[in-house]
Amino acid sequence: MKAQALAGHLAENLVDDEYQPLNTYFPDEEVNSVEAISEDTNAWKMFFDGVVNAKGVGIGEILISPTGQHYPATARLQFFCTNNTAEYKACIMGMNMGIDQYVEELLIMGDSDLITRQAQGEWETRDVKLIPYRQHVEDLGKLFKLIEFRYIPRCHNELADVLATLASMLPYPGNAHIDPLEIQIRERHGYCNTTEAEPNIQPWYHDIKRFLKTKEYPEQAV
Repeated sequence: MKAQALAGHLAENLVDDEYQPLNTYFPDEEVNSVEAISEDTNAWKMFFDGVVNAKGVGIGEILISPTGQHYPATARLQFFCTNNTAEYKACIMGMNMGIDQYVEELLIMGDSDLITRQAQGEWETRDVKLIPYRQHVEDLGKLFKLIEFRYIPRCHNELADVLATLASMLPYPGNAHIDPLEIQIRERHGYCNTTEAEPNIQPWYHDIKRFLKTKEYPEQAV
């Protein structure tokens, strides 16, 4: 139907002498996003995200030191809240971790444009439920020597999103303790690690000595 409508429109609007082709090229249209990260070696980085789905509510954050050390954290919220509230909770958890690490300069990055702009003071917080969270973020920010909020696309915030999603999907363990997750890198198949070499009790020159005696290769000797 859409193709027929377009064809009908073209048929009713014939090309005349004043027709000019439409230029649909946009400069740098192949660039999806540009992200500039400060290269200040003294600044820590913090990524945060909150997830609300049918399974529950989860928050996640990653605190990264200037040397590249990652400190991930995640939590499951036992009360229903909106996605914006979960985002604020994740941001607050990451800021508290930075305070516990005695961080002085912190760059906070998240994929919530609302939280970022409200924390920066660019947007007014009209939702009465979010006002206490924004005020708490402002109070925590005063404990840092330098703090900056920056919006990033979701594709650059995947690790924090994974942690938040994991917390929202896992059932509440009660009093059970879950050790921190450890991500390993395996470069070989699992069965390669279980293969054991047969012990060789013969000296290194055993095959050479037998070859000199029998004039035959080891697999042909009797």
